[in-house]
Amino acid sequence: MRLCRDDERAAILAIVNSAAEAYRGVIPADRWHEPYMPASELDHEIAAGVVFWGYETDGRLLGVMGIQPVRDVDLIRHAYVKPNSQRLGVGGALIDHLRGLTTRTMLVGTWAAAEWAISFYLRHGFELVSSERKNALLKSYWSIPDRQVETSVVLESA
Repeated sequence: MRLCRDDERAAILAIVNSAAEAYRGVIPADRWHEPYMPASELDHEIAAGVVFWGYETDGRLLGVMGIQPVRDVDLIRHAYVKPNSQRLGVGGALIDHLRGLTTRTMLVGTWAAAEWAISFYLRHGFELVSSERKNALLKSYWSIPDRQVETSVVLESA
């Protein structure tokens, strides 16, 4: 586990965009765009304080996960593993590492239709928050469109 370097933005984007293909046809069509994360969005996220950690094997990044401190919580942002490296413990190792970095409450938002992502976070000790609380949290800690709030869930570290 290591911090991602500034010169690895292309590798981060490749991982995010290849793994995000799982969303195609699953999340609302009006929320899908290609590429899923353009370089300008990654630059914006990093400038906003998202710090990316990477899981590396043999000099190759297999997965990335960001952490972003926002006031009194830490947000898990952009958690993705290369499709051919999924279900091998990469995501679990990343989330365990990030949880070890903080004693603050951690929140993660994901698409309500991404059942596999929700299951992943539940397996790793997170709990779904109520719809009312989800709406308040997404509007308070994230800067996302109302349509994304409508189609997302939030999970909280237990």
